[in-house]
Amino acid sequence: MSIALAGSGGSGVMTAGTLLLDAAARAGLYGIMVRTSGPQIRGGEAAALVRLAHVPTTSLDDRFDLLLAIDWQNIHRFADEIPLSAASVLIGDPDEGTAPEVFTAAGARYAMLPLKKMAKAIPGSWTNMVALGVAGALAGIEREALAAALRASWKRADDKLTANLAALDAGIAAAADIGASCALPPAPTPGTGRWLLSGNEAAGYGALRGGVRFVAAYPITPATELLEWMAPALAKVGGTLLQAEDELASINMIIGASYGGVPSLTATSGPGLALMTESIGLAVAAEVPIVVVDVMRGGPSTGIPAKSEQSDLSFAVSGLHGDAPRLVLAPTSIADCLTTTQWAVHLAEALQAPAIVLSDQFMGQSRAVIDRPPDVDFAGARLTAAANAPDYKRYRDTPSGVSPMAIPGTPGVVYTADGLEHSEAGIPSSQSRDHRLQLDKRERKLLLHDYGDRWADVEGDAAADAVVITFGSTTSAVREALARAACGGVHAKLIALRLLAPAQPERLAPLLAGVDRVLVVEQNHGAQLYRYLRSVYDLPGKVSSFHRPGPLPLRPGEIAEAVFAWRKA
Repeated sequence: MSIALAGSGGSGVMTAGTLLLDAAARAGLYGIMVRTSGPQIRGGEAAALVRLAHVPTTSLDDRFDLLLAIDWQNIHRFADEIPLSAASVLIGDPDEGTAPEVFTAAGARYAMLPLKKMAKAIPGSWTNMVALGVAGALAGIEREALAAALRASWKRADDKLTANLAALDAGIAAAADIGASCALPPAPTPGTGRWLLSGNEAAGYGALRGGVRFVAAYPITPATELLEWMAPALAKVGGTLLQAEDELASINMIIGASYGGVPSLTATSGPGLALMTESIGLAVAAEVPIVVVDVMRGGPSTGIPAKSEQSDLSFAVSGLHGDAPRLVLAPTSIADCLTTTQWAVHLAEALQAPAIVLSDQFMGQSRAVIDRPPDVDFAGARLTAAANAPDYKRYRDTPSGVSPMAIPGTPGVVYTADGLEHSEAGIPSSQSRDHRLQLDKRERKLLLHDYGDRWADVEGDAAADAVVITFGSTTSAVREALARAACGGVHAKLIALRLLAPAQPERLAPLLAGVDRVLVVEQNHGAQLYRYLRSVYDLPGKVSSFHRPGPLPLRPGEIAEAVFAWRKA
């Protein structure tokens, strides 16, 4: 079941959506809540887009079963994001204007409900709690789960809690009069061992699990919540977060901290990543491990800050000047933000290289009910030099490309680290031999590393002659689309890339054996993944691209249609 709660700034729809998702989890359901708002800094229209199911789900559906609007101020701006059908139910407060024609034109049943008057009749209550009761009841969530979620959000029991529990009950009673038949049946068993978290929180926790103990960053939408979550969490494990004056300062601070031996991270979005490029190149040249989490948003420039788009891929894999090999990873779901960020920290430390993690607004700011991710203990850590190591050369040309890194203060292993090309000893050099040797070394350590099976998720019929390749947040929608296509007799294998750079041709080639059609799916205007894959992989047969920009997320239905058309072509 898909529910949209909408209203103007201050109406509390995000709070209601969060509590609805919490209640669903308590009732044994899975779900996701996607935040959407306009371009304003504060206030303005907003909507919580919620999808509930009996199975794990981290994508939105093609249509919404219910749109509940606390008021109609500028809600028409979400018309494209909240598609309705004749089977949908539309609920609005008649005292707050009339429903825009863009919603009623779909033929949805319109039920008027005086939400604000209902709240005013209960002194101390809020309108969004009435809305929570209506939406929760129409979704089939029991009152006990809704009330438990509301109580858990309250710091202490008081008269306002009592009033809002009464408002919740008023909403539940009103839902019975509406008589909509779109509720989910009760979950077969209560949910146990599940987590309710956002992609930003998951990435922050993954960073801590990976050993990050210093974070420097400048706030930017939609990455700020990652930093807000990590600030107190780092303090609990003896780490530190510093809010820098800008992105240039933050990237240089984490390079300095990592040079001093502390695993370090910054989080930003596209505009911030653009400012960090010269210093990321410094980390490549000096072989200092760092992690940069890029929570992508619509661009270019300021673009669409609060909307999602996978449009930083080209910049991440090839945006630095010179030959600057780096790690680029992309989590495939909200839950995977945890494990992939943890893996990124491990790879950066083990390979002494910068790692860029491409999350996006859809995953970063959305909340989901997920099964608890397994605890993963990645083996290996930074290779450091022992004190007074004989004939120590920081950038020695080793077979693996990784050479021991001396931590400042270690006796007898002093060296210089900067952005100049250098000899094996770290002495600045413009000699052709030194430049080629160091270029080969920096490339070799990334190419020779064994990344194991985590480089991609591979699903579906191994014998299928068609493959769909995607990455990041589009993975869930593609997975659901392929399941629908299979019901229609069209079968294809799914490859969701997690390690984007360095490329893994030896691993991809066996998966493409016998394949005569490849479809690349992504959310950006320029088909960046398609173009990147064509440049670094030998793709067989007919290769097609399905892509479009944000801000609308890719939906399973449109991808399934594209898959059917692709197979018929």
